[in-house]
Amino acid sequence: MTELKMLRLNSSHSDFDQQLNARLAWDDTDDMDIHRRVLDIIADVRSKGDQAVLDYTNQFDDCSFSDSGELELSPSALEDAWNSLDGKQQTALQTAAQRIKTYAEHQKMQSWSFTEDDGTLLGQHVTALDKAGLYVPGGKAAYPSSVLMNAIPAKTAGVGELIMVVPTPKGEKNTLVLAAAFVAGVDRVFTIGGAQAIAALAYGTKRIPSVDKIVGPGNIYVATAKKLVFGQVGIDMIAGPSEILVICDGQTEPDWIAMDLFSQAEHDENAQAILISDNPTFLDQVEASINTLLPQMERADIIKASLQSRGAFIQVNTLQEAAEVTNSIAPEHLELSVADPDALCKQIRNAGAIFMGRYTAEALGDYCAGPNHVLPTSSTARYSSPLGVYDFQKRSSLINCSAAGANTLGKTASLLARGEGLTAHARSAEYRITD
Repeated sequence: MTELKMLRLNSSHSDFDQQLNARLAWDDTDDMDIHRRVLDIIADVRSKGDQAVLDYTNQFDDCSFSDSGELELSPSALEDAWNSLDGKQQTALQTAAQRIKTYAEHQKMQSWSFTEDDGTLLGQHVTALDKAGLYVPGGKAAYPSSVLMNAIPAKTAGVGELIMVVPTPKGEKNTLVLAAAFVAGVDRVFTIGGAQAIAALAYGTKRIPSVDKIVGPGNIYVATAKKLVFGQVGIDMIAGPSEILVICDGQTEPDWIAMDLFSQAEHDENAQAILISDNPTFLDQVEASINTLLPQMERADIIKASLQSRGAFIQVNTLQEAAEVTNSIAPEHLELSVADPDALCKQIRNAGAIFMGRYTAEALGDYCAGPNHVLPTSSTARYSSPLGVYDFQKRSSLINCSAAGANTLGKTASLLARGEGLTAHARSAEYRITD
């Protein structure tokens, strides 16, 4: 394997911002052919229901289902999957699930209210979604961690019914995925995938219930379908390629940092791995580690392509400057591999998840640390947050006016309504005015 030379950027150079923006640029232009195909699939599912879902499942997943009833797995199938695992696998799933749940419990929003002096009550009523849909990639791709990360916050929020869809190409079911669904308390599972599964969850069929929100990762057809059904249902986010940014002061083992960069680069060729340091010698050391370790990796070709096309080393003058650059990038995953991560963290405003200290590998967050691994990508951490319990809860405002409160507020509302020319609004408020 030829030696890999990482792109080097220097924050002191006059064209730094231009070079950085070019490296960060991600072409997410909609493929109109895919857009049209997904629209056709959605239309078919809306008009033909279960039959369309059945036909597309047989076509795209190389299955031979003859009846839509075959698409749903029984609860016993999930339990059987769990029972088939060895003790270490069961313990790993249980440990991760419990940590995710413990963290999620702290996120639950509570209803609240306060009463004003005249007896008027104002507040907020928090309720869970009635139904949520969880999309899980299927076949050889095993993502039990995604099942736990999406399902446990939903169940912790109190979602009434959680519906999971997971394709089974050629009838191949993933035992770990089904076992994770059992541990997380998923209510129903359908062996369907692709745009047809998203359409079924959004609009419902005779057999597959419609849901209020769809969460979970998928391919370009799934992502496009989620975009197109948004509004009919809520969605979690449209995720781009995986990202990691590491800030290091040069005192962490170079091999550790190289492997941390690999951990995201191995996802696919479009993943992005960036290292920022105020120590140029350390950048050289990490590059040497990359070239030593890369030939040992099973996904070496993918990692190399990712690092060559989208990776970067950035030299800065100070760690404060590193924080400023990081805030402009707004990465999905941020490692603060420095002597005082608490101090540096105070300077970070934009990041999906922050991994603090030399011993906190990003990979721990992917599986079992506790916080959610469904995170904003493509700089959307500037305005959005990780998936959590709050994504499965709704807030309703509470207003309960006393007679005295209606009298006082009515006068204010009347003046404002008449100023807007909305007479019925004004008179509705004025009926309650007593003086």
